[in-house]
Amino acid sequence: MHDLVIRGGNLVDGTGAAARSGDLAIDGDRITSVGGKAGAGRREIDASGLLVTPGWVDIHTHYDGQVTWDPYLTPSSWHGVTTLVMGNCGVGFAPARPDRHEWLIGLMEGVEDIPGSALAEGIQWDWESFPEYLDAIERMPRAVDVATQVPHGAVRAYVMGERGARNEKPTADDIERMAELVREGLAAGALGFSTSRTLLHRAVDGEPVPGTFAGEDELLGIGRALGRVGHGVFEMASDLAPEGDEFSWMEKLATSTGRPVTFACLQNDLDPDQWQRLLRFAESCAERGARVVPQVSGRPTGLLLGLESSFHPFSTYPSYAEIAALPLTERVRRMRDPALRARILAEAPNHAMPIAVYIAASFHKLFPLGDPPDYEPAAEQSVHAIAAREGRAPQEVAYDLLLAREGRELLYFPLLGYTHGNFDDMRTMLMHPQTVLGLSDGGAHCGILCDASMPTFMLTHWARDRSRGARIPLEQVV
Repeated sequence: MHDLVIRGGNLVDGTGAAARSGDLAIDGDRITSVGGKAGAGRREIDASGLLVTPGWVDIHTHYDGQVTWDPYLTPSSWHGVTTLVMGNCGVGFAPARPDRHEWLIGLMEGVEDIPGSALAEGIQWDWESFPEYLDAIERMPRAVDVATQVPHGAVRAYVMGERGARNEKPTADDIERMAELVREGLAAGALGFSTSRTLLHRAVDGEPVPGTFAGEDELLGIGRALGRVGHGVFEMASDLAPEGDEFSWMEKLATSTGRPVTFACLQNDLDPDQWQRLLRFAESCAERGARVVPQVSGRPTGLLLGLESSFHPFSTYPSYAEIAALPLTERVRRMRDPALRARILAEAPNHAMPIAVYIAASFHKLFPLGDPPDYEPAAEQSVHAIAAREGRAPQEVAYDLLLAREGRELLYFPLLGYTHGNFDDMRTMLMHPQTVLGLSDGGAHCGILCDASMPTFMLTHWARDRSRGARIPLEQVV
């Protein structure tokens, strides 16, 4: 008798072979049969209509703090991930001088929207160097394997102090010391090095992430550490503007070190064809012997907005702000009052950030999420289209939708990767031979519910209060 039999699933083995129906048997820690009809099992799972696959590798996550207290690393482990990679986008918690703990938490909170209160409570800080950090996370038993990268922000602050945190130009000695710390981390087992060059990534005090404006001398100087060790990936998030300058050093780094450079490849409304230029760049690098790898999403990076998240279209309307701190049931009751409804709808938002202004006003890209969720809605399903059909203002439609299901309704805003209202461009990116699937951002963006990039991920509020962590029913996981 087998220890476990998973019956009747659609078996996708990762080899590229066609899916086939059958059973999978497990004995001890080994898969002992795949396909056909397996004998009886002490435990059996009916997988009819579901996919049965090898474990997923989630290559772009931000569990750097959570890994020190959560053995399950949810939500990634809920969705079949068996190996995850953290330390992305130049943010992380090692190396860390004792007087920099609060600053590193603020950096992660600002960039990845992970509540600083959860990080401050959960992280024990029994390390200073990066090798000591690896030792600390290795001591804790866990349900999935983890790999991490050495983050530029932490390295810069460790070597340069406040100069590094404030993006001042490093000296040659600074660069050499940073490279040595990266080499030390790689030798101890780090998967690579990461940095961020997008202006969207800022600490809680508004300061751009350390390394945002790093020059070629700094990037290549640190990158050569990967070449000297002989392994490691150079990962970055970037606005890629101007593209030519970024293209130059990326190819130079990949060529001179022999190591792969990987970056986020996303479609945006302001330059909807940029992704095509990025893929052509990756192709040309491959032709010249340099490995430059775009990471692409499995679906549009988007936001799930609602009264239980930290942002929605009315978050900064003055009259809504007066009731924002009330419990949900009381807020819903007050918002249903005709007088307050009329007052809120007569006001204008008071957003300081341009991205918030864009999201709050772009009703043509705002959709009811639905149940089951619809992540590829047609244009006629948008709040703007509903308003036009009903002869109402889009603000009214959005307001009423937010109150559905006793205030627990979610609105879907595909932020990046949905310019033409379908997944066609994303499919082209995913099928490209130079790309890899990534950008789930697992563990991050806990305030605004973030519809992460891998198809089955929806990040929850659990990090704000771990005791409230909602479990996703197994039958919803495919």
